[in-house]
Amino acid sequence: MKVGLFIPCYINAIYPGVGVAAYKLLKSLGVDVDYPLDQTCCGQPMANAGFEEEASGLARRFNDLFKEFDYIVGPSASCVAFVKLNHPDIQAKEGHRCESAGKIYDLCEFVHDIIKPATLNARFPHKVSIHNSCHGVRELSLSSPSERNIPYYNKLRDLLRMVQDIEIFEPE
Repeated sequence: MKVGLFIPCYINAIYPGVGVAAYKLLKSLGVDVDYPLDQTCCGQPMANAGFEEEASGLARRFNDLFKEFDYIVGPSASCVAFVKLNHPDIQAKEGHRCESAGKIYDLCEFVHDIIKPATLNARFPHKVSIHNSCHGVRELSLSSPSERNIPYYNKLRDLLRMVQDIEIFEPE
């Protein structure tokens, strides 16, 4: 299994440590991961601002850059959701087939659903509170949305429970 690590432009520019941590996490889980150096923006800012045509070249470039990988993993639910849900339509308008949409995963989703580790060799001796992003909840199903009458689940909480010395804040 060959994984391409997708680091969104805002993480690369503002929070590069998140990209490094994502790479280290995947490597520690035994994943054959590569980081294509020629990455650019996925096109979400342009499309969200009403300039979908400007995003089409970025969507095509993204597809070409990651076509050789079995999986694409990124530490950003909104960017992953944009690729998964919008790149196919954007590329179809130009007669291109989007291959990346079916193999892209949020980092948490990939570890939880594909790798399925029994334990995580990690410690974090602090109390944490979980914030699930709207894109992660409603577009990627990383946890159960409150507006649906379904049993509660939370993939991030499942993974955090494998970390030693962590205390998860549970609202009452």
